[in-house]
Amino acid sequence: MAIEQELNKTNPLHKEFQDLLDQDFKNRKVKEGEIIKATVTEILKNHVVCDLKSKQEAMINIDEFKTNGELEKLKVNSEVSVFVERLENKFGEIVVSREKARRLVAWKRILKLHETQEEAVGYIKGRVKGGMVCEIDGCPTFMPSSQISDAPLKKIDHLMNTPIRVMITRVDAKRINACSSRRAVLEKSKNAKLKEALKNMKEGDIVENATVKAIPEGKWGAFLDLGNNCLALLHQSDISHNRISSVTDILSVGQKIPKVVISKIDKETNRISASIKLLSESPFENIESKFKIGETYPGEVVKLSEFGAFVLITNSDNVSAEGLVHQSMLDFADKNVKPSKILSVSQKISVKVVSIDVNAKRIGLSYKDREGAENPWNKIKDKVGKVVEVKVKNITEKAIFCELLDTKLTGKLFYKDISYEENIEDLKRFKKNDLIKVKIVSVTDDKVQLSKRAIEKDPLDWFKDNNKKEGDIITTRIHEVLKSGVKVSIDKEKKLIVTIRKADLAKEAADSRPEIYSQDNKIDAKLIELDLKNRRIKLSPKAALIQEEQSLIKKFGAGATKSGATLKEIFSKAIGKKNKKDK
Repeated sequence: MAIEQELNKTNPLHKEFQDLLDQDFKNRKVKEGEIIKATVTEILKNHVVCDLKSKQEAMINIDEFKTNGELEKLKVNSEVSVFVERLENKFGEIVVSREKARRLVAWKRILKLHETQEEAVGYIKGRVKGGMVCEIDGCPTFMPSSQISDAPLKKIDHLMNTPIRVMITRVDAKRINACSSRRAVLEKSKNAKLKEALKNMKEGDIVENATVKAIPEGKWGAFLDLGNNCLALLHQSDISHNRISSVTDILSVGQKIPKVVISKIDKETNRISASIKLLSESPFENIESKFKIGETYPGEVVKLSEFGAFVLITNSDNVSAEGLVHQSMLDFADKNVKPSKILSVSQKISVKVVSIDVNAKRIGLSYKDREGAENPWNKIKDKVGKVVEVKVKNITEKAIFCELLDTKLTGKLFYKDISYEENIEDLKRFKKNDLIKVKIVSVTDDKVQLSKRAIEKDPLDWFKDNNKKEGDIITTRIHEVLKSGVKVSIDKEKKLIVTIRKADLAKEAADSRPEIYSQDNKIDAKLIELDLKNRRIKLSPKAALIQEEQSLIKKFGAGATKSGATLKEIFSKAIGKKNKKDK
């Protein structure tokens, strides 16, 4: 600072120059970051020269004037807006931009358009992912594909670089981007016309010659053109009182509908709902006078589901109503039968009305109980106690399910009813489609109980045939040696098998070991329990031995006392006499 003051004292020209420079900057009104007016002074090949009205000129690249045909209209002395980027570059020149000025002005306008929801003119310039680039006053905006039109368009070439009316739907001030919509303008126009049309329309009005304009992909309804820019939704449920599988079965695009009734008008959304079925009486009005419970009516299958079949029935007065045949009401033989195995759509059948629920508007139907249908359960009840031939349908862990050939009903053969041995391994003797003979034991609650052993002779009858009772000694043969005892056969056919526990084999522990016994060895056992009803039999060789000992003591006990003989000697003498007798 001291040096400058010294120079100013020694060189008055330097001070004069500094004063002029300071004054020049004071006179300048241009600031960085602002938009100013400039006058075109010269149009060159690559640049446009502009007077900034601040004793300065700036050169702008000519490409910045090519937006929206501005260059063709540009002339010397034309006034343009420019954006001041820098007051001075490395060459001492001011840097301005026509393009940035245009975009900044346009962005400010876009913000205002979004705020006021006014329409603007835009130009679709190109495609991007998910939509289009639409320029408004040279400022690019994003237009999603869904916002190009209010109806699907296969081609949009006719909209490219063509002025279109748009609205700003969203702005992001931080990122300086915005979304535009042509669809919003179209719908706004339609809504305005629709509001005017709705002034003369009310719920309950009948509209003639409505046209089917579109059927949604899901075929759940149709859009109708009522005229006067009015579109109405005709839902599938409003077409007919009866079930409709698909709207396309009834309606097609372009079809004229003689009459529809306006069922609902939503003033807030300007949405109209129409109905055809309201023009006719519901079949459920006085339904109980039209269809009687217990009577059979002709019908047509209109839909099949996993749980049943929907059938359209018709009475003698040609009044139709829809009812449900539940899968349990399709077949006597199988309550869980798949409906498609019994019936098919459009099939003509007869059904019986089994229930009518007026409040729920439901009719319960039965296919198996229809007039003329044979009930196999009535037939099978007459065969209880008889032997029949059945076919094996399915084998489970504990039972076999068999088809009764003459009725197609299913009966159950439990493993305990296969043979008197009651062995679950008996199930392995059978395979699917085997034909076997069984006895029908019982028919209760739509269940058929079968028995195979019932047609065979009961091995327990041996006791009756041989007059055996509890307390008797029976000679048996070893059938099988077990760790816990032995199995013995009583009859010659070896069908009557009884298990003897280890503890019942002998008095002494050494003699109670199962391993000392061999197959086919004879062994005497006492019948200590005989319960034929519950099929309980208990044999005991130990009890037989004790009984024999008691008998010998009783027979030889008195003589033994007088002679002083031991119990062993008595048994030896008795056994010797017995052996002589056996010889």
